Amino acid sequence: MDEKQRKQIGFSIGYFLLALLGLWLLQIFFIQPFLINQSEVPYSQFRQDLAEGKIDTVTFSGDRIFYTCCRETDTPSAPEGEAVETPTVEGGGGGLFPWLNPPPTEGEAQPLRLYNVVAIDDPELTNDLLAADVTFSAEAPANDALVTLLAWLIPLLPLVLIWYFLFRRLGGDRANVLSIGKSKAREISGELTGITFADVGGAEEAEVELKEIIDFLRDPSRFTAIGAKLPKGVLLVGPPGTGKTLLGKATAGEAGVPFFSLSGSDFVEMFVGVGAARVRDLFEQAKAKAPCIVFIDEIDAIGQSRSTVGAIMTNDEREQTLNQLLAEMDGFEPNNGVVIMAATNRPEILDKALLRPGRFDRQIQVPLPTEPGRREILNIHTRNVKLAPDVDLDRIAQITPGFSGADLANIVNEAALLAVRQNRTAVTMRDFDLAIERVVAGLQRKTPLREEVRRKVAYHEGGHALVASLLPTQDPVHKVSIIPTARGALGYTMQMPEEDQYLLGEQALRERMAVMLGGRAAELVVFNELSTGAANDLEKVTQLARRMVTEFGMSEKLGPVRYVADAGMGYLGTQAALRPELGPETATRIDQEVRLLVEQAHEQAVELLRTHLPALHEIARVLQKEEAISGEQIKQIVAQTTSEQAPVETTPLGRDGGGRQAEPPPRAG
Repeated sequence: MDEKQRKQIGFSIGYFLLALLGLWLLQIFFIQPFLINQSEVPYSQFRQDLAEGKIDTVTFSGDRIFYTCCRETDTPSAPEGEAVETPTVEGGGGGLFPWLNPPPTEGEAQPLRLYNVVAIDDPELTNDLLAADVTFSAEAPANDALVTLLAWLIPLLPLVLIWYFLFRRLGGDRANVLSIGKSKAREISGELTGITFADVGGAEEAEVELKEIIDFLRDPSRFTAIGAKLPKGVLLVGPPGTGKTLLGKATAGEAGVPFFSLSGSDFVEMFVGVGAARVRDLFEQAKAKAPCIVFIDEIDAIGQSRSTVGAIMTNDEREQTLNQLLAEMDGFEPNNGVVIMAATNRPEILDKALLRPGRFDRQIQVPLPTEPGRREILNIHTRNVKLAPDVDLDRIAQITPGFSGADLANIVNEAALLAVRQNRTAVTMRDFDLAIERVVAGLQRKTPLREEVRRKVAYHEGGHALVASLLPTQDPVHKVSIIPTARGALGYTMQMPEEDQYLLGEQALRERMAVMLGGRAAELVVFNELSTGAANDLEKVTQLARRMVTEFGMSEKLGPVRYVADAGMGYLGTQAALRPELGPETATRIDQEVRLLVEQAHEQAVELLRTHLPALHEIARVLQKEEAISGEQIKQIVAQTTSEQAPVETTPLGRDGGGRQAEPPPRAG
């Protein structure tokens, strides 16, 4: 018998002892007084009521006599020299339960009340009852044993049900009240996950490092022969949806050792000290099964830095859990053969003591997949999908830069669902195009727009598309639509790059801002009036301009200085907060530079649209007629309307400069 079973048996014994004690107290102090003692009177009182003719009926039952009586007062008379306590049900509404014998109202006859008395040997009682013309009868004595048994069993049934619920629902696993400090880790193996590295695409570098750890666990002699040691911790870092958890499952499928899986939130509990206790229990289980792998998903739930600004915001329980995890990973007691794997998409907020060598010796980056990686992911997710001959997975991988593995899986599933709706037997390329649009822009709404609104939206989206087509550094326009979407957009302009972009120069960023402001510029040029349709565009362009000034150092006046706070210093929404040591003058200059960048981009967009106004009118006309237009059609319209004009040369508004890793290019506006 293990410790868990002993605790469950001890819990059951203790529970039933307390339940029986509670039932006994209930019988003594509540049930019996309520059933009998509340209406019991002395035998002398019974004879007196009989002599005075107040008794209506009498019933003999076992050793008791029950009778109904109507009195002028409910207080029994006491024998001479003795004091008789007033029964609790008497006295007109007195006692524990006054509603059983309520007092009569004024002028109302006294009601009949039920009393009982212990029977004694009285041979004259029958004659006296006959003489008083009282109706009397006798009942067969009840089975006292049965009555007593029912009186105990009926209250015991709810307690048994409660015990069963606690024992089965809470006591059947590690989450019961007796083992709340036990770890919630689940021990799994490859047979249970059904996932191997063959089911993971676009993460070749991560797979190589993880395979090395698996080989170390399977055959440590190859590594120990030259003095190599097993890494204690492996941290998977990457954006959401890149397959960090999937890599953990694949490791479980590939490893021939026990694999414990849990989430960082499994350590969090409302009770103080539970998180640290669960960490200790987790490592005790792991040591017993070593060599093994422990996978903690979303470790930032317990691993946040303890040195963040504002100590008043600290959480003592979380810090205790983190301290215990640090001690278990690299403390006085060795953890030979136990490898800790963890995953997070916010490594910047993790505690430095958690990231040092000796705890997480190896950090594996799991970035967004490149074009070959996206092609591999599409191959994996389309294994069981029937594809039409026109489907080109290479083309889909090419036009989806910035998409994660989860996004690509969603696209494949959405395309299959669209094919089912159209009663097709295979998924076509058009289904994939519509699925990409749905993932990027959202579900199309069926409610049509009014003609006046359609016209403004057509010029707004046409302005975005035309400016993007005229600027050489911008991604090609894939499609423009004025069909409203469920995300609140009245239309969208979708750009799809032809290759992955890792760096963006200052000129490309400035021209991207001009594209963002193309819709607002078109409204100003055509209608000479602005609308609320550019609210989202202004938000995005302001964020980009602020990042150029404060993060990328693309301001001549402010210079190559980073003005935003570190990642752990706090964020305002999606925008990083400024450094706390900056003065108000610097903040004012930053705002001035941001405004200057936005105004220059707006002027560039207005100039381009005024120069190519015929093309803008034609694009808007086609959009109002067909509700959507492709990038090829826009190219043809621009070529036709500018065939007799000199090529437009865009004047750079800033110097060449560094950039950053490109953001996902598809946009809706």
